[in-house]
Amino acid sequence: MNQITVLPGKPLPHGASLVNGGVNFSIFSRNGTEVTLDIFENPDDEFPVFTYTLNPELNKTGDVWHCQLQGLKAGALYLYRVDGPFNPDYGHRFDKNQYLLDPYAKCLTDTSIFSNIPKNFAPPQDKNDILTSKMRTAKDFPKCVVIDDDFDWQGDRPLNYKLKQCIIYETHLKGFTKDESSQVRHPGTYLGMIEKIPYLRELGITSVELLPIHEFDENENSNKNPKTGEKLKNYWGYSTIGFFAPKVGYSSDKRPGQAVKEFKTLVREMHKNGIEVILDVVFNHTAEGNEHGLTFSFKGLDNSIYYILEDNQKKYYKNYSGCGNTFNCNHPVVRTFIIDCLRYWVCEMHIDGFRFDLGSILGRDRNGNLIENPPMLERIAEDPVLSHTKIIAEAWDAGGAYQVGYFPGGRWAEWNDRYRDEIRRFWRGDEFLANAAATRISGSSDLYLRDGRKPFHSVNFITSHDGFTMNDLVCYNGKHNDENGENNRDGSDNNCSYNYGFEGPSSNKNIEATRTRQIKNIMLTLLLSQGTPMMVAGDEFRRTQNGNNNAYCQDNPMGWIDWTLKEKNSELFRFVRMLIELRLRHPIFRRPEFFQGRVNAYDALPDVCWFSENGKLMDWSKSNSFVAFRLDGCHAEIFTDKDDNDFFVMMNPSEKDKSVRIPKAINCKNWYRIIDTSVPYPNDFLTGDNAEFINEKNVYVLPARSCAVLLSR
Repeated sequence: MNQITVLPGKPLPHGASLVNGGVNFSIFSRNGTEVTLDIFENPDDEFPVFTYTLNPELNKTGDVWHCQLQGLKAGALYLYRVDGPFNPDYGHRFDKNQYLLDPYAKCLTDTSIFSNIPKNFAPPQDKNDILTSKMRTAKDFPKCVVIDDDFDWQGDRPLNYKLKQCIIYETHLKGFTKDESSQVRHPGTYLGMIEKIPYLRELGITSVELLPIHEFDENENSNKNPKTGEKLKNYWGYSTIGFFAPKVGYSSDKRPGQAVKEFKTLVREMHKNGIEVILDVVFNHTAEGNEHGLTFSFKGLDNSIYYILEDNQKKYYKNYSGCGNTFNCNHPVVRTFIIDCLRYWVCEMHIDGFRFDLGSILGRDRNGNLIENPPMLERIAEDPVLSHTKIIAEAWDAGGAYQVGYFPGGRWAEWNDRYRDEIRRFWRGDEFLANAAATRISGSSDLYLRDGRKPFHSVNFITSHDGFTMNDLVCYNGKHNDENGENNRDGSDNNCSYNYGFEGPSSNKNIEATRTRQIKNIMLTLLLSQGTPMMVAGDEFRRTQNGNNNAYCQDNPMGWIDWTLKEKNSELFRFVRMLIELRLRHPIFRRPEFFQGRVNAYDALPDVCWFSENGKLMDWSKSNSFVAFRLDGCHAEIFTDKDDNDFFVMMNPSEKDKSVRIPKAINCKNWYRIIDTSVPYPNDFLTGDNAEFINEKNVYVLPARSCAVLLSR
């Protein structure tokens, strides 16, 4: 290592930043009394090669400790230690011997904190404990890596599509290519996903939403699979240890710093192919856990500021996340940290958007109360750097907050779980769901029109990582989470699912045909509804988790994509691919404004019209289990430079066939059938000259559990 010279340094920017001839280090600690910076030469070094205890007279500005080490370069490894009061009753957990990660670290070395905890180790609870604690060695502790941000982006910029143009595809980065059936050279990695870009283009995806890729420790989970005895993992990654750092485990090259380059390469190549990258971010809690958890970053830097603590017993953590602790998102220091983080991923990593896990926590004040105009949420919505970046909220938390349709902060889009539940129940055949289904298909104006938001602010989904896959939704009546090691207690019991005669896979061809048809019905509803559709990787070819609706711990074939299903279920894949193409080709399915029932002067038709099966206007007081609607293509000219086709859509979730009278096509046009989910492949989806002419004087027989789409021309 080169000879190191210490200079006072600067308080901004936070983290480790390359400067002329060295590295500037900056870290916040208000209540800490002494900060020590340790420099390491190798990832598995037990002891530092250089140590410097910062002088508060020279190396501190306000509450920010800083120094500049001349002679260091990119790739240097470092950790902190911070001294101060250890008094959990007052919220302080300082320990001068405990190594700490820099919250602003842009990359970590490939070492697990949780798999290297000494046997019988217990987190210190008082001053005597910190003297005898054995969680001291740096050998088995990840090191922070100094990163050079320089990268050949080849002119790339975030794509930032408008939401109404998007088809969001949620996937786990590792699980997308980890299975050997993916046939990629770098399975389970950033480079492996690059190899699957042609598939994403074939399907028609515009935007990939990645489950957490911020650094986390998959060995945090201590449960075992009761069937195999195998130790389970924190597979999904909703337990962050490094918010600025892409996960090293997803990099094909594990050398310090290479994960940053590989992730940037992934983003650049996705953008070259017209595909956005959206990150699932977890600012609601961290992996440090509660009073029984570990200290490796925020707790040791300033516990009372970074976390929401109990009012009169500050040794305990308020838990609105369900994971032990709650990040203190509306403390000014934490707000700055979150904004700095989001800006970094947009400016340096070219990310197109974020989905905020348990987003309601970002609306809680420093006492845990929900506030009307949360500074954090408004700051994100109004930040000038993020102004074109997608911001999508999971508008609830584990503390009882539920804000779907009422999420504060202006321009936020939301995961619409009411869409999920009501469309599931509608296609299951529940009674009197037609009204609710029509409302969801129309863009959920009951939820989003209230505060001036638009249909595309509703992120419509039927499945997500959390819950049944689309296949399992039609194959299981109940969850089967026995392999999670929690006695099947975990996961939701409210699945709105149905197995159509047999629990799990069936050799009965009729049952399997019904299941495939129901998936087609549901996918058609999703992709032709107003709003922003989101689907889950593998749903397009019946990926299964064997009835497990909470596969957070299954880093194995259950949680991975089985690519052999694409060929096995090629009928469904083709159907979904053509649905996506239909949606993207016709702006009538991507309206930027809600339906108003407004009559167009050109053809005297309203923008949308709802019908009963007898061809009359729908009487919503009598509607039950049938939905039909006509979309007027002339209204598309309001939003585009040309008219669209008229469409007539019929949905029959009941167990009885329906004889549907079709409204007259106007302007000397005729109806043509392009989709009927009851018709055998390949005639279930017709295009161009193959579309089937429909005589409007006849009734259209729509079989049970099927839907059909007519197009006028």
